[in-house]
Amino acid sequence: MSQQTELPELDSVGLLRYTWRQLTSMRTALILLLMLGVASVPGSLVPQRTQNPIQVGQYFKDSPELARWMDRFYLFDVYGSPWFSAIYILLFISLIGCVLPRSIEHFHAARALPPATPKNLSRMEHHSTWTATGAELDLARAWFKSKRFRVLEKDGSISAEKGFTRETGNLLFHLALILILLGISFSSLFGMRGEAIINIGERFVNTPTSYDTLTYGKLYKNANLPSFMLTADKFDAQYNLETSAPEDYTLNVSLLRDGQTVIEEKVIKVNSPMTIGSTRIYLQANGYSPVVTVRDSKGDVAFQGPVPFLPQDLNLRSIGAIKVPDADPQIGFVGSFVPTYVRDTNGGGAMSAFPKALDPRLLLAAWAGDLGLDSGVPQSVYRIDTSKMQQVGLKSLKPGEIFEYPGGSIRFEGYIQWVNLNFVADPGKNFALLGGIVAILGLLASLFTRRRRIWIRVGSQVEVAGLAKNGAPGLDVEMEQFVRMLKGEK
Repeated sequence: MSQQTELPELDSVGLLRYTWRQLTSMRTALILLLMLGVASVPGSLVPQRTQNPIQVGQYFKDSPELARWMDRFYLFDVYGSPWFSAIYILLFISLIGCVLPRSIEHFHAARALPPATPKNLSRMEHHSTWTATGAELDLARAWFKSKRFRVLEKDGSISAEKGFTRETGNLLFHLALILILLGISFSSLFGMRGEAIINIGERFVNTPTSYDTLTYGKLYKNANLPSFMLTADKFDAQYNLETSAPEDYTLNVSLLRDGQTVIEEKVIKVNSPMTIGSTRIYLQANGYSPVVTVRDSKGDVAFQGPVPFLPQDLNLRSIGAIKVPDADPQIGFVGSFVPTYVRDTNGGGAMSAFPKALDPRLLLAAWAGDLGLDSGVPQSVYRIDTSKMQQVGLKSLKPGEIFEYPGGSIRFEGYIQWVNLNFVADPGKNFALLGGIVAILGLLASLFTRRRRIWIRVGSQVEVAGLAKNGAPGLDVEMEQFVRMLKGEK
C-alpha cells in the first residue's frame, strides 16, 4: 500500500510568495515575451482606430456583425487594450523581479575576493605539476597583475579570477530592456503624435482642431501643446532627371512662438526636424493641391480653393475628391492630377512622366446626387461614395480651362504644393535610446568576455590548474602561456 504525501496548506503570505517566485522566473519572462509578440500580430493585420479610422469604419459598413465582435476584443485598438496592457505590465514586473536580485547578487560577488584554492587541483581542467624552484609565486603574482586578474593569496597558493564582465554584460542587457520598456511606457503616457497637411502659403496654428490626425498619450492634455503658429512659406523639391528619384526636400517656414513678437525663419528637411520645446516637427511627404472654382447653374460660386490630392507613385500622379455639398443638387468630382502629362501607350490612360509640374493636367469625373456627408459614417477626403450618385460628365483640364456639366461648371485655376508635417512629442525616446545603446554594449560584453579561474600552489611541487565557466574557449592557450612563463621557457 503506497503512502500518500500530504502537502502543507499555503497561507496568504505563502501564496503571495509562491506567485511572486513564479512570476519573476526566467521561464515566465520568456513566455510573456513570446505572448507579447503574438499579441502584436493583430495590430499589424487589422486596421487600428487611432491610425486609420476610415478603414475601421469600412469594416463596420461591410461586416457590421463581425466588426462588433472584433471591437469587443479590442482588435481595432490592440495596443491600448486591457489584455495587451496586462501582458506588457506583467512582462515589466517579471523582468524587474528577475533581473534586480541577480544584479544585487552580482554586485556583491564582483567586489568579493576569489574563492580559496581547492585542496585537490588534479580534478580541475588543464592541471600541470613540476618540481618547484621557489620563484613561481612571485612570477605568478606579477603575471596575474599584468593580466588584471583578481587574486587571493593564502598559504603558499594564489587563486586568480577574471571575466566578471561577462555576467555584468548579461545583466546590463536585461537592465537595458527594462529601461527601453520604461521609455516606451513614458512616451505612451505623456507623448503625442499628430499630422497635418499644409498648403504652401497657409498658416498652421498649433491647436487640436488644426490637425488632420491627433493621438494623445493617456496622461497628455491639451494644455501640454506648445503654443505657436507657423507659415509654410516656400517648398523646394529636387529630383533626379533620369530616375525621378527625390534628391532633396527643403521647407522654409516662419515661426511665431507664444508671447513673442519676433518671427523666426526656420528650415525643415527630411532628416532635419524643427524642435519647439518638447515637440519635433518632421517633413514627411509632399504633393499637389489643384485650385478650382465650382459654380452652380446660376453662376454663383459654390466652392473655391485648393484641394489636396494624394500621390500614388514616384512621379506624384495623385488622386483626390472635390466635394461640393452646397450645390443643388450636390456635386462631387473624382479626380486625378498629373504634374507632367503623358499618355500611356499601353492604353492605361494619363500618366506623369516627372514629379515636377511641367505640364499639369486635372482629369475629372463629375457625379451628381447625395454625397452621404450627413449619414454620420466617416469618409475619406480623397474618395467619394458614388453608390447614390450619377455620373454627369468626364473631362481633362489644363490650367485655366473650364469643364461645363449639367447643373454647373468647374474651372481649373492652377495648383499649389502641400507638405505633410508630422508633430511628435516623445519624452521617453532618450530613455529608449540609452537602453538600446546599453543593451548593445552589454550583449557585446557577454559574447566576447571569458570567465575563468586559475590556481597555483607551490610546495616541493608546483601545481597549476584552470577552469573556464560554461566551457568558454581559449583557456588552454592561456594556461600554456602561464606554465611556460613559470618554467622560464620562451
